[in-house]
Amino acid sequence: MGVTMARGGVYKTEVEKARNALLAQGKHPSVDAVRVALGNTGSKTTIHRHLKELEAEDAKGVGGKYPVSDALADLVSRLAGQLNGEADARIADAQARCDAQLRDRAAALEQARQESATLADQLRHTQGALQAKQAEHEADQARLAEALATVRQFEERIAGMTTRLDERDAHAQSLEQKHTHAREALEHYRTAAKEQRDQEQRRHEHQVQQLQVDLRETRDSLTGKNQELLQLNRDNVRLTEQAGQHDREARDLRAHLRRLDEEVQALRPVTRELDSLQIRYAQEQLAGEGLRAELAATRDALATEQAARQLAETTAAQAAARAQAFDDLLKRNGSISSNETSAPTNT
Repeated sequence: MGVTMARGGVYKTEVEKARNALLAQGKHPSVDAVRVALGNTGSKTTIHRHLKELEAEDAKGVGGKYPVSDALADLVSRLAGQLNGEADARIADAQARCDAQLRDRAAALEQARQESATLADQLRHTQGALQAKQAEHEADQARLAEALATVRQFEERIAGMTTRLDERDAHAQSLEQKHTHAREALEHYRTAAKEQRDQEQRRHEHQVQQLQVDLRETRDSLTGKNQELLQLNRDNVRLTEQAGQHDREARDLRAHLRRLDEEVQALRPVTRELDSLQIRYAQEQLAGEGLRAELAATRDALATEQAARQLAETTAAQAAARAQAFDDLLKRNGSISSNETSAPTNT
């Protein structure tokens, strides 16, 4: 809507017409009332001058119709001058207060604009920091996924080793049964089956040697897997520390966002420009909530990795125990074979 510029000069007849209209309505024809009746145009000084001239003319007219004494005319003149002076003083005081208020409001508006620009810069920096943290978090998630994949591979390898150990146990039991049958056959047919017994003995020793080689390889493989599990533990500790650091940084960012929210709430009544900052703050808050959710997911993934690691360690310990038991069994079989070999000579 356009603004009508006030005219600096108004005619005396216009002022007189507006004054007469106010008097007809029973209102006091003050400078402000006359200016409003003129459509908020004309300077107050000009209107005041015209009103004084009209009052002087009215006074002359009254003197012409009704003769008054000089003392009364002087009193009326002095009262009119006093009233005009008081009106001028009040007008000047009101104008000064209005100018001061305008200056104060202009200064406050400028300060608000500067603070708004500062807040906008802070929000941009905060957004950049959040994006950087989000990128770091995505990288951590990628490393965590790789670690989980490695753990799954180790689990598969350990499962394969467990299957092989079970097969070795079954084979050892089978060998023990064969050895028992051979010992029973030796008791009944020792003289007639000596050559067959030697062949069985040689085959048995060859199988024992092969099993010992396999057992050494299995132990070496378990040692390597234990070292890899230790490395995974160290990586898990490092990832846990990084997650804690991300959590602390997220808390710092939330505290900073709360401070920004308080500053934005304090500046909201000053200018409409802060509305856009409030919207951006809401977006930052949503991003912070997303970051917290991602950190919670990271903790859950780390807990899952720790559980998988404990399971792998338990499985490895069980495999080592089985290998030790199998080694003891082989040693017992070797001692039995030695006793059986020396028995025919003594006979």
